[in-house]
Amino acid sequence: MNELSQKQRIEERVNRGLLGQWYVVAKSIEVRPGKTFAAKVLGKNLVLWRGDDGAVRCLEDLCPHRGAPLSRGEVHGHDIACRYHGVSVDGTGTVTRVPALANCSLEGRKAVESFVIREFNDGVFAYFPSAEHPEPLSFTPPYEFTTGEHASFLCAAPWECNYRYALDNLVDPMHGPYLHANSFTLAYGEKRDVVRIDEQNDGFAVARIGQQGENFDWMEAITESAAPYCRVEIPYPKAAGPGGPMRVVCFITPVDEHNSRIFFWRTRKVSGVERELWRFLFRANLEERHWFVLEQDREMLAAMSDEARNRETLYQHDTGVARLRRVLLQRAKAQIDYEDAALREAAK
Repeated sequence: MNELSQKQRIEERVNRGLLGQWYVVAKSIEVRPGKTFAAKVLGKNLVLWRGDDGAVRCLEDLCPHRGAPLSRGEVHGHDIACRYHGVSVDGTGTVTRVPALANCSLEGRKAVESFVIREFNDGVFAYFPSAEHPEPLSFTPPYEFTTGEHASFLCAAPWECNYRYALDNLVDPMHGPYLHANSFTLAYGEKRDVVRIDEQNDGFAVARIGQQGENFDWMEAITESAAPYCRVEIPYPKAAGPGGPMRVVCFITPVDEHNSRIFFWRTRKVSGVERELWRFLFRANLEERHWFVLEQDREMLAAMSDEARNRETLYQHDTGVARLRRVLLQRAKAQIDYEDAALREAAK
């Protein structure tokens, strides 16, 4: 394998999305009892449904009989039945029934790829195995999900850009005072500064040196996890009601090489009456303003060419961007090296 083709393979792997990780594939509310839900992740078409026990199942969206999409089928108990010819499949991808033919050889055969599912804080996570880690890796959810101290809302949006652009955007605090200069929460602070990287056990933080607590001045990239995510802190003015800053916990899911889906939990550390007041205020007034800010990001990234990364010139503010890109490339290389070594071993 020559050096150029190895670089191309690494780039393609990063572009599609790394394996051996958990990705958010749906909001829990989207997978309704008795209904199918179609999603696309890492270029794979998926179907999700809830069985009678309430647990979510996930398969490749493909009937093993003729390839029709199972997402157009029906839920029966714990199984899903293809509408084309009625073939039923369970959550492991095993054919359980072929109603049109007695004693069909398809029955009992595991014929569709299945994905392990976990639900946390209103989000549905699926594990995408790698050659090195075919079994699901464990991961610790963000503490905002587990301590009970944070009120939160899960929101999701499709973005018409490669997920890498969305990640770059999160670790770039200096775009805040420019792109979001006319927003409710990010219209404050200086437009000139330098940034620093703070290494952490689970990843790294990017922070502005000269300003804190005025704008989108600080964020964390949790990279040392089987479900990587970013945590952003957004200062709120007094008009936003009780509580401290709003935390946005963001998981970005690759759809394909040109699209992504953003899952972000808007959280605030509030309790008691203040908790209910903030939830009401957010739904009634603040949510629309937050969507306005996110639309500014989405529109900018969607307008960027797929070739933008090949024509850019980074400078000091892009320290976090360069750091995160290095992590992705190193992990893609490690995955490809492992796959190549396994092939060489199998060929002996």
